[in-house]
Amino acid sequence: MIVFVTGSDTGVGKTVLATVWVRYLRSQGRRVAGLKPLASGGRADARLLWRAADRVLPLDQVNPWWFRPPLAPAAAARQAGVDLDMSAVARHVQQIAGQFDWVVVEGAGGLLSPLGPGFDNRDLLIALQAVPIVVVPNRLGAVNQSRLVAEALDRPGVPLPWWVFMNPPRPHPATRTHADLLAPYLPAERIHLFPWLGDFPGLLNRGLPRKAETILERLTRSLETQLGRPPDSGKKGR
Repeated sequence: MIVFVTGSDTGVGKTVLATVWVRYLRSQGRRVAGLKPLASGGRADARLLWRAADRVLPLDQVNPWWFRPPLAPAAAARQAGVDLDMSAVARHVQQIAGQFDWVVVEGAGGLLSPLGPGFDNRDLLIALQAVPIVVVPNRLGAVNQSRLVAEALDRPGVPLPWWVFMNPPRPHPATRTHADLLAPYLPAERIHLFPWLGDFPGLLNRGLPRKAETILERLTRSLETQLGRPPDSGKKGR
């Protein structure tokens, strides 16, 4: 199963969700890998995914395309003289997916951020036939951002997305209204509210709060049910 963690923008919590989810799946006995195929400006996100999966793959397989300039991957690759090819990226992810029960892919930037010549995160997730997991910061503006992403994902070949709203450190009056406002546009059962994890990434070593684990459990079981996989299909080992 390939899930693609994308977002309404950059810096919205994709890495937090992808990393703690990989750690949770591994703790439950699923054979799981976390991938950040494309990264620029640093490898911190890829290293977190690598460690969350207990280094089951070499870092260069977790993140095979990395560019030092802190630019969008498409611009950083162009500056480095590298011609990124979507088929090569998709082929790499699919080869990894053949070895695991789950592959959690973290995209770069927002859903429509260009990754290379002629392709973006949406194109890549379609090529992978991956289930989109959309991360949105649960703050003022979330309704508009969510509707824009929902429209962008309403394409042939894109499975219905799941939504994870990342709660802020302190509740805001707007955060309590979003579910009702989005009800006409997004299926309520596909929306999950994720708690603020103030001491991330330290939690990866100490364990997640129960509330966060509950959300991850629900999301995992929902996806396994959707794709017809028994919840206990994972095996210890990898």
